[in-house]
Order: sequence, then structure tokens, then C-alpha cells
Amino acid sequence: MKRNNAIIIAVVAVVAVISIFGISRLDGFDLKQSEDESTSSASSFSTSVRPGSTESSGEASAPVSSTVLTTGSTGSITEETVSTVEMNSSQTEESSAVRESTARQETSQTTTMRSTEASSVTSGKSGTASDEAGNKDETVIFGEKKNTSNSKISTVYFTKDISASGMLKIFKKLGKNFGGKVACKLSTGESSASYYLRPELIKDTVKYVNGTIVECNTAYGGVRSSTVLHKQLAADHGFTSIADVDILDEKGSLKIPVENGKYLDYNLVGSHFADYDSFLVLSHFKGHPMGGFGGSIKNISIGLASRQGKCRIHTAGKSNTIMVGLDQDAFLECMADAAKSVCDYLGVGNITFINVMNNLSVDCDCVALPSAPKMADVGILASDDPVALDQACVDIVYLQKDGDGKSLVSRIESLNGIHTLERAEENGLGSRNYDLVSID
Repeated sequence: MKRNNAIIIAVVAVVAVISIFGISRLDGFDLKQSEDESTSSASSFSTSVRPGSTESSGEASAPVSSTVLTTGSTGSITEETVSTVEMNSSQTEESSAVRESTARQETSQTTTMRSTEASSVTSGKSGTASDEAGNKDETVIFGEKKNTSNSKISTVYFTKDISASGMLKIFKKLGKNFGGKVACKLSTGESSASYYLRPELIKDTVKYVNGTIVECNTAYGGVRSSTVLHKQLAADHGFTSIADVDILDEKGSLKIPVENGKYLDYNLVGSHFADYDSFLVLSHFKGHPMGGFGGSIKNISIGLASRQGKCRIHTAGKSNTIMVGLDQDAFLECMADAAKSVCDYLGVGNITFINVMNNLSVDCDCVALPSAPKMADVGILASDDPVALDQACVDIVYLQKDGDGKSLVSRIESLNGIHTLERAEENGLGSRNYDLVSID
């Protein structure tokens, strides 16, 4: 009996030692595996977006490149990412479980939508897109269906390569062959400290289309409030070294009609607007102190409006001389309607859009000393549909609403910025339903 007891005690001791050793080895393996997977993920698809993490220390850190739009072998967004994404932002408090359930349900709906409704970019192979030549060299890395009553699904192209060659590559992917005189609309920036698109980033694309850089004067003062000062600033910022620069409202305004506008029956753009046959709209996507965010829609509404036109949009058609309006939603709706008037005037095929998601400050390039970005650079996105393009950029920011994108989301929501997209879809400018297609 004593011998048996001794054997039992010995066996128990051995098992205990093995268990303790095994657990410690397992813990070490899991930690190492997690670190390796994180490093591998960031290097394999560095979209320069860092998702929010509930396990973070909460300490402030500089933006770094990491992965948020992770895809599987078929190009669909992974289950892990889906569980942390809110597909539709909400103004009310929801529990974590409800948010997760909603995200899964809507993502499932999006996947079903893409598989059951014909899309011009998807081929028979799930997650693979084809260009007009039949080359299957892109992957649908993300898709959104914001409005189930709208059957249109627009294509938004994406590259993580924020460089002159990356911009030219994504422009060529749009397949545009602009004829006549081409305008390249951008912001020249209020100061050298603002985050306007630098000439070295856009120069190859501007030269490729033989474009003229165009802008309009501001209505709020500053160095861009007069043509003489504006042209000098454009030279100081290096734009005149890569192309001719035209201040469109140098000689006043051109009245163009607004069809079915809620507050506007006409829009006032710079008079030189009529001199151009095609427009390439180059926008720095960022926050904005009045619109919530600034992208393609703002760039062709406020951005192409003359000084009088800017006042008209801001005051919902009540004044051509006063800048500040009283109704925020009316202002947002007027931006959407003014943007629609520009596209209607130019006609289908004569305008296209590129958004650069870098230097993602809560402030726009009209602010001389903008807030420092808290969210890391993402990439370049492009589309013929400005609504889908801006929506895709907003959604990428919302992927990090609990992380580095928190302040930018707060800026958007504090000004009801999403309403611009809602009205732009309602008036027929474009669709909030899209497929984000990687060209990398």
C-alpha cells in the first residue's frame, strides 16, 4: 500500500510539473505568435491605418503604418475586422454586442449584394475585379451598401502608394482620355504649414493630362482672398513650376443652373470655369471646421464657387455677400446641390476624382495652422463617382472611430457631415454603395 501511495504521489508530481511547464511554454508561444502575426500583417498590407484596440495602454503615440483592411484569399474582409466595424454610424449609445451584431449583419448583406447583383467590376471569381481589357489584377478589399433602395454600386480604386507614381497609376486605372482643355482642381493651401497636396505629388499626373491648375478666391479673407495674392501664394507653394495656374473667378462669376435644388436654383462658379472641357479633381481628404470633412464634393462645390458663390452656398441661397449661414444642414445640402450642378454642366465622362488620404488633420487646408494629424496616412483613392469616393474615405476613418480616427470622427459627427453624402445621393450626384478595389 505504501509503495502504491508513493507511486501515485510521484505521478501527480510529474503531471503537475509538466502542466506548469506546458502552460508557461504555451503562454510564451501565444505572445510570440501574436507579435509575429502583427508584424506580418503590417508588412503584407500596410494601408497606414491603425485600428483602435480595446487592449491598448491608452497612451498617446505617433501615427504608424498598420493594417485595417485585412483581406482573405477571396478578397473579402476578414471576420476579425468585420466584428470591430460599425457599418453605419449612429448618434445614439449602443452596447458593444449590438454594434458587433449590426456590423456582421450589414457586412453579410453587402457580400450577398455583390454576389447577387451585377457589378461592372466583379468577375466570376469572388473578390477579383476586371478592368476593361479583362485583366484580373485587382481585389475588392472592402464593400459598403449604405442604401438598399439604390441599386447602383460604384467602383472606388485604392492604392497605398502615396507618391507621384502611385497617383499617376491610379489615374490611368480610371481609363480617362480627356479631350480639349483640362483643368486640375485643387487647393493651393492657406500657408506652408497647411497640408495641401504638394506639387511633387501631383506633378506627373497634371503633366500627363496637360492640365492647368485651377482655383477660386476665398470669401473669408486671408492670402487667397484676392487674385494677385492668390497667384503669388501658388507660386510660393511651387504650383506655377509644374503647370499654369488660373484663378477661375479673377473676372467674376458664371451662373449655372441647379436642377431640383432644395435651396439653390442657380450656382455661381468662377467665370473661367467655362473655358475648360474636362476636370480632374485632386482633393486632400481631411476634416473641416464647417463641413465636418472635406473631399471631392466640397472641392467642386465650395472649391469651384466664386467668392459670391461661396456666400450663396453657406447661406443656403439667401445672400451673395454674407459668408456665414444659420442652418448647418441647409449648408450641407447646398454643397451637395452645387456639386451636382457642376457635374451636370460638364456632362458624363468629363470629370473624375482623386482623394489623397494623408495628413489626416481635423482641420482643412484653409486653416493656416491646422491641428496635427492623429491618424496615420492611408493611401490614394479614385473614382468617377464623388459620392462613393468620399463615402469610402469616411468609412475608412470610421474603421478607427475608437482609435486614432476618434477625433476626426468627432469632427464629422459634430457638424453632421454625413448629411452631405445623404443629400448627394438623394439628388443623383452619385451612390453611397461601392466596392473598394485595390490596384496594388
